[in-house]
Amino acid sequence: MTDVKTKAGTREWIGLSVLVLGSLLITIDIGVLYFALPPISEALKPSGTQQLWIMDIYAFGLAGLMITMGWLGDKFGRRRMLMIGAVVFGVASVCSAYSNSPGMLIGSRALLGVGGAILTPTALALISNMFHNPKERKTAIAAFSGTISAGAAIGPILGGLLLGHFWWGSVFLINVPVMLLLLILAPLVLPEFSNPAHGRLDVLGVLLSLAAILPLIWGIKELAINGYSTTPTVALIAGAIFFIAFLLRQRSTTSPLIDLSLFKARGFSGGVVINLLVMLAFAGASLLTNQFLQLVLGYSALKAALWSLAVSPVVGGATGVIAPLAHKVKPGNLLAGAMAMIVIGFGFLTQVHTSSGVWLVLAGSAGVGAGLVASKQIINEIVVTSAPPERAGSAVAVSETFSEFGAALGVATLGSIASAVFHKQMAGVTAAGLDDKALHAARDTLGGTTAVAAQLPQGGQDLLNAGRTAFVHGLNLTAIVGVVGVAALALFFNFYLRRTPVLAGFPEPPAGPPVETSLAAEPAV
Repeated sequence: MTDVKTKAGTREWIGLSVLVLGSLLITIDIGVLYFALPPISEALKPSGTQQLWIMDIYAFGLAGLMITMGWLGDKFGRRRMLMIGAVVFGVASVCSAYSNSPGMLIGSRALLGVGGAILTPTALALISNMFHNPKERKTAIAAFSGTISAGAAIGPILGGLLLGHFWWGSVFLINVPVMLLLLILAPLVLPEFSNPAHGRLDVLGVLLSLAAILPLIWGIKELAINGYSTTPTVALIAGAIFFIAFLLRQRSTTSPLIDLSLFKARGFSGGVVINLLVMLAFAGASLLTNQFLQLVLGYSALKAALWSLAVSPVVGGATGVIAPLAHKVKPGNLLAGAMAMIVIGFGFLTQVHTSSGVWLVLAGSAGVGAGLVASKQIINEIVVTSAPPERAGSAVAVSETFSEFGAALGVATLGSIASAVFHKQMAGVTAAGLDDKALHAARDTLGGTTAVAAQLPQGGQDLLNAGRTAFVHGLNLTAIVGVVGVAALALFFNFYLRRTPVLAGFPEPPAGPPVETSLAAEPAV
């Protein structure tokens, strides 16, 4: 490989800010739509099914294509793919903003997912090309991970502010100037990296990966939201079958999308699984704490989002603490500490009751959020350095795909525990003047309880109190499960990753044709 200087220069650090800015929009875009959905519904009048697809199609595109896009970036050029992703994301943003029908918005959101799937793995993989000094790379990944995580909190608030002054399309148009800036600066400050010897694209593998990932995530989401039914169950079974077929294909082909031998490295396999598990914990906890703020404390969505910003100093502090420790402490020990933050957060949530103030819930959210950010910061470093440089994009894509599965599983598993407690405690609750349909809605979810109680002239407050109590008991039990489960996982992975070094270098490149790489600002064509 071409010799490069050990220390990063000004160009590399400016390049990092470009990567962070572009990728920040991906996480912002996930949350910004929550506020835009009511005016979108009023303007475009989508059906219930269309409304769900408007929300979910972005995540499906993101999860379904990341592995393929990571492979394409490794072969054809990470900077080139990043710029293509910026174009796709920008065009899709304009199409979304000016959609005049539900179908057009669904298609535009799907295209946004494609753009996000291109940007996500290539951005983090490029960091491995730009920062060869282990200490600097850890610092760069920490900055990248911390900023991207902040996007999840910024999204809902930014959406609320924009919609207070502009029409609903403005939440998409904010992406355009940032993507234009990325296209201008990328050729100037970002290196190019490609591996022409990567082989031919495994088209069958791409199709099998889509046939596995999309039904699995859709089935998990449907079962979590609507309970058991035949169609999502069949989708899960079909997805599992295609997943097995995908793995068999990856073992037999000479040009796999995923190098399965990477999973033999404890750092990579452990990091990928932890990424799934911490996202599971975060997604489940976020689902329940957000519902508590809005349905138990009665906050509006915007007020709940603004209160959620109060945890930002704690989450940011976790990033600041982990960054210097990562130069001295083994990753297994650091991950155990990061997961201990999640345990503490769940511990606060075990103590929440219906009359609790907002600060107890925020303390729980801060612990879980800080643990997530700290964990992902460590995991990103492990994943990037566990893979050969020419496969870093594919490795990151696998880790981020597992993260998407974790988010879906968090809603499904932890949400189901809380829901089961709610249903059990509400089974015997009734109120005068309710027909069977209204009674079923009141017993189904706390949102249903709140809506039904508001329509009762008398007895509504008693019904609402019963629903809130049942919800909080479900939250408490879920938090207890989180405490026990995450603590056990922290101990296990501390042992599993005990041999992973503090400052990991890159694996030796495999024998074969040299990888083409240039750290100069060559034309991105």
